Amino acid sequence: MLLLYAGFVALVLALLALDLGVFHRKAHVVSVKEALGWSAFWIALGLLFTLFIWAGYEHHWLGLGLGRDPMATNPRTVEGLGVVYNDGTSAAVKYVTGYLVEKSLAVDNIFVISLIFTFFRVPSLYQHRVLYWGILGALLMRGAMIAAGTTLIREFGWVLYVFGAFLVVMGLKMLLSDEAPADPGQNAVVRLTRRLLPVTEHFHGGRFFVRAGSAGAAEAEVPGGPREADGAVSRAARGTLMATPLFLVLVVVEVSDLIFAVDSIPAVFAVTADPFLVFTSNVFAILGLRSLYFALERMIDRFQYLEVAVAIVLVVVGVKMLLHTWLRTILGEAFNLTLLGAVVLILLAGVVASVLRPRTEPPAA
Repeated sequence: MLLLYAGFVALVLALLALDLGVFHRKAHVVSVKEALGWSAFWIALGLLFTLFIWAGYEHHWLGLGLGRDPMATNPRTVEGLGVVYNDGTSAAVKYVTGYLVEKSLAVDNIFVISLIFTFFRVPSLYQHRVLYWGILGALLMRGAMIAAGTTLIREFGWVLYVFGAFLVVMGLKMLLSDEAPADPGQNAVVRLTRRLLPVTEHFHGGRFFVRAGSAGAAEAEVPGGPREADGAVSRAARGTLMATPLFLVLVVVEVSDLIFAVDSIPAVFAVTADPFLVFTSNVFAILGLRSLYFALERMIDRFQYLEVAVAIVLVVVGVKMLLHTWLRTILGEAFNLTLLGAVVLILLAGVVASVLRPRTEPPAA
């Protein structure tokens, strides 16, 4: 199994290296057309991986499908293999379901990222760089969280019910809460970062750190042209390593993804507890987040009901996790396929309702 994980991680790292090192080597403003093209590529790649999942679990490559999965509908004993929890078809359905659940939650994360970029006034030129490194950090964090969650479920089966109740509560909170978005500048991690590191007042190109008194710190690259050295730079000792506002943005993006992962990881465990299915569906859902952000950022206001749909999805998967034993008895083989259909219908309803919503003109200044 370690060989499978190593191969998959190597594939992901190669894709990320091509993305930043070849296709997005130079910082530029990502157009909607370019973003839609990349979104289609990442989504197609994620769905094509279903073929590998089917083949791997159908033939049980390196033990795939033999690990314990409480969400399996029909585990069976096969001579020479032992207990088989997932065959090709069941694994493919669970992978696609997990992918869609993660993708829907990732879309919800786009609303928060947009708020962060707006608050910090991040130039469009450097947003791709922040998202690239933010997603790389998110992959590492989620890998650790999935490993911990898998161990908990294997050792303490009742954790599934805790996850289920948590998802229901979070979904209802999203539906009923009318609180204004939190101020990213008041984030505790941001305040701690400012205490630990001196921070420049302006952006310095696409850099996260600069040296005080260096050529890089002498001019701050901001929309409209170069500016004089920051007051913070002049007050710092020459040569002192300083963080830029772009680093603060990266910190907030990482923290926001960590918060979203607390919701999304249990949501996938409602579909399957097979760690390879959970990990791969998570990774492919996140990989396309950058391009999806640039594709949707100008249309965020149009998808008013998408966040409601995501909240309902959380409630549905939470209820499914709480009642999985009973539902499995009633639905049998259609157990996971029913959840997949419900997730698709809920998300489609949210999109259609948002598109059909009458548009209102903004009030005159």
